[in-house]
Amino acid sequence: LINGSDILATVKHPTTPNIGTGIISAVETLLKSAGVSRRSVQVVMIGTTHFTNALVEAKNLDEVGVIRLASPSGEALPPLTAWPERIKQQVGDHVFLLPGGYEFDGREIAPLDEGLVRDAAAVCKARGVNSIAVSSAFAPVNSSMELRAAEIIRHEHPSARVSLSHNIGRLGIIERENGVVLNASLATLATRVVESFKRALLLLGLEADLFISQNDGTLISSQAAVRYPVMTIGSGPTNSMRGAAYLTGIRDGIVMDVGGTTCDIGALVNGMPRESSLSDDIGGIRTNFRMPDIISVGLGGGTRVHIDPSQLLDDHLDVHDFCVGPDSAGYQITEESFLFGGNTLTASDVAVSCGYANIGDSFQLPPMSDATKRMVWTRIQAILEDGIDRVKTAAGPTTIIAVGGGHFFVDDEIKGSLHVVRPQHAEVANAVGAAIAQVGAQIEQVIDYDNTPRDTALKSLSRSVQARVAEAGGDEKTIEVIDVEEVFLSYLPGRAAQIRMKAIGELADFGSPAMVEDRTMPSVHYAH
Repeated sequence: LINGSDILATVKHPTTPNIGTGIISAVETLLKSAGVSRRSVQVVMIGTTHFTNALVEAKNLDEVGVIRLASPSGEALPPLTAWPERIKQQVGDHVFLLPGGYEFDGREIAPLDEGLVRDAAAVCKARGVNSIAVSSAFAPVNSSMELRAAEIIRHEHPSARVSLSHNIGRLGIIERENGVVLNASLATLATRVVESFKRALLLLGLEADLFISQNDGTLISSQAAVRYPVMTIGSGPTNSMRGAAYLTGIRDGIVMDVGGTTCDIGALVNGMPRESSLSDDIGGIRTNFRMPDIISVGLGGGTRVHIDPSQLLDDHLDVHDFCVGPDSAGYQITEESFLFGGNTLTASDVAVSCGYANIGDSFQLPPMSDATKRMVWTRIQAILEDGIDRVKTAAGPTTIIAVGGGHFFVDDEIKGSLHVVRPQHAEVANAVGAAIAQVGAQIEQVIDYDNTPRDTALKSLSRSVQARVAEAGGDEKTIEVIDVEEVFLSYLPGRAAQIRMKAIGELADFGSPAMVEDRTMPSVHYAH
């Protein structure tokens, strides 16, 4: 619970099978501990992993009608190429390759055939397919055909939920199309999840606006989250990184967020998570929308330690005599771990035995030799050190910010660190990151400087991206462009450049001057 820049109260609640029950219990505890009236709460921000889990597990996905506007030139690789079979079976085989699309400079590949779009929508309606994804070649440059196709589809199939690729991904039709199909597959689940959030707030008696955190650390409205659920699937680690930066004031370093199952590791650059420069793999599918450059290693509080019980007192344990993870008890640690009356040795049991943590009942721990404790703890550190090396882009030590409920697993002397920082409220950095998040937007275009002067193009894109932030609920007085990336495309005729621009701003009506962080000038990256 935050008022301006002051953290009034925090609560950490175990995961519950029913998400609404967990939210209600946590918020009631929070408000009671802070002594704050429900009427005082103006806005609620939620970060969720529901959509990530659905894709990874290939569950609760809709069948999707996939319409690609790129023929005749865009048929070499049909939609859903190289998708995992388990997800393809959920999405179904409803693919339509139709004429349309643009070249990089906005010229038509072929005119849009409205009749064929109408026929495709009718087929989807007849098959009971209510989620439709539309992609067009170079749609981020010119979205006209996608927008017109959506109008036709909604007229022919009124109950259809239509996802358009120019709202989801960047240039690169295959990855962008993959992203918009994934988004369409989550349509029903998104409606159900957001409604459960709203129902929980209603039962709590909170008359507050609801926002959902996005992959890049910014916010979208609950209505937008229903339309673009795929834009929220990387919000978990992103929130932790933003929270770590807020709690420490550190703007550049590595954040290690240790949870019950994994440790998410990512780099902070100018106070924001470093975005991935490569295509992102989600559930085995390549996409190219905004995602943080995060790696997850199989080490968390519930990670199981596989060792013969007879060797726990062995003074000469060998590294090959035991294994740490990667399987985990997860939120069932309170049932399985020795610390909570179970009979499974977990990483948390070892941490308490070594004196690095004080949770559960240490009297229930099995006896272990000092050598065994040392060997297992050293292996835990090696797993985390390997993750640090994979995230770092330069040699030498760097500042490490340890957060999450298992932040005690990050040793003060861990290799690769200049020093390890553990802020107050480290265990709820994820929630802090969601609570202080700002509204953001990003825009991407290919500009030919022979036709449009560079200054004119940059100013036009700046106005457009700031307008998008305002439309999403940002306070116009606080909106700023924080990043500009310019890549010259030597393989295209003329002086063509791909420009990507990002802007953020405080929530309108809710932003407090105390919450506005110091800003630096936008960073501009050049590549040839």
